[in-house]
Amino acid sequence: MTAEESAPMKILVCIKQAPDLESAFRINEEGAGYDETGLVFRLNKYDENALEEAALLKERFANVQITALTVGPQRWEAAARRGLEFGADFGVHIVTPDSQRLDALETASFLAAYAGGGRFDLLLFGVMSEDEERSQVGPMTAAILNLPYATTVVKETISEDFSRVEVERELEGGRREIIEMPLPAVLTVQSSINLPRYPNLSNKLRARKQEITIIHASTLPTPRKSSQLVRAYLPPPSKMGIFIEGTVEEQAETLIKLIHEKTGVL
Repeated sequence: MTAEESAPMKILVCIKQAPDLESAFRINEEGAGYDETGLVFRLNKYDENALEEAALLKERFANVQITALTVGPQRWEAAARRGLEFGADFGVHIVTPDSQRLDALETASFLAAYAGGGRFDLLLFGVMSEDEERSQVGPMTAAILNLPYATTVVKETISEDFSRVEVERELEGGRREIIEMPLPAVLTVQSSINLPRYPNLSNKLRARKQEITIIHASTLPTPRKSSQLVRAYLPPPSKMGIFIEGTVEEQAETLIKLIHEKTGVL
């Protein structure tokens, strides 16, 4: 049976908001994280690659449904709408209290609670979030759901009958690994897998009007917290550099003298 003759392939893309890294960050009063006051939040850039990959699969197979899912406070509904702008068919927001800071296992547990029961053929994640950079939520979600998974994916090929996926992974030292897994499965994708397109006007207009499915976290099983942020602090300022003045010849002589004094060479 071909993809066109089978039931729709259902893809869940798990996304989040992240602070713009050009913002001025301050430690909060508790000393356990950053103060969100005045920060600009937007869709995590690695999640854009996950959404684009889902859109490319939809273009290839046509018989594909995409759901964009986010877990976070009320303002994160903007992430779900951004997912619609990138081509998702449905947007879902699991709402958590503004004061509740979720760790990776808590987030993965909420995602798994929604995705459980074989509802989706493929779960896509960005390789990591810009603010945490821990790459934990995708693999944890796979472990909770007991699904095969691959991380740092730079290429994927879905079989015509939606039964298997072959992926190429990026390893350290420039090496690559090719593996094949049965579906359903979980993939975390690298930014090099594709180039996200700018959302078209029709998707942007649809995203403004389409209803987002709201699920309150209190209605789901309470996940276990696995970690606690004890302390956050800014690194100490680095030492001031030395500005060498004079002609090029004078600068070169001064530089050689400094290197000799500091290292004993030259």
